[in-house]
Amino acid sequence: MIRTIVFDFGNVLAFFDHGRALRQLVRHTDRSTEQLLALVYHDDLMYRYERGEVTTAELFGAGCRLGGLRCTHDEFVAAFCDIFWRNPPIEELVPRLKRNGYRLVVASNTNAAHYAHFREAFRDLLDHFDAIAVSHEARARKPHSEFFEYAHAFAGCARGECLFVDDVAENVTGARDFGWQAIRYTKFEDLIPEMRKEGVSVE
Repeated sequence: MIRTIVFDFGNVLAFFDHGRALRQLVRHTDRSTEQLLALVYHDDLMYRYERGEVTTAELFGAGCRLGGLRCTHDEFVAAFCDIFWRNPPIEELVPRLKRNGYRLVVASNTNAAHYAHFREAFRDLLDHFDAIAVSHEARARKPHSEFFEYAHAFAGCARGECLFVDDVAENVTGARDFGWQAIRYTKFEDLIPEMRKEGVSVE
């Protein structure tokens, strides 16, 4: 029986697109959008930031040094965090699941700046959750087992009683290997039938 439902944040609870940040940041550099993407996002730097090994100030410094950014720290953070928008059907589903007695947990690969931003911007949604597990505090990212060990400490049930919802196939596989039940989120219309197959009450 499923007792706890664990949701990824990005592209499940809410949508995101790094392109929104890049379109703002590129105004502050002579580099192209593609160059900035490769230098700031497609480098081990971002993975280390999401594991809590790099600070926001260090990321900004690297953006200035590697990406030629000429903005202020505050301008960088504002643009860097302006990537999220709402997923209305999920926002309607979450309180229904809470009313049906499920423990709700967020499990997200994220970083200090993004987490601070979406924790406030989506407070009305996240207040339905019992716990939030984030990679920069876990010092590990999905799909590694260390992250799932960290997140499971918030689950309050056996591994087989957890249902995980994530949009990334390798994260779903990692969760199943860990012992959770898991669904890959592609579109909302498919999510409800998949949850019902797992025995979740979504009435």
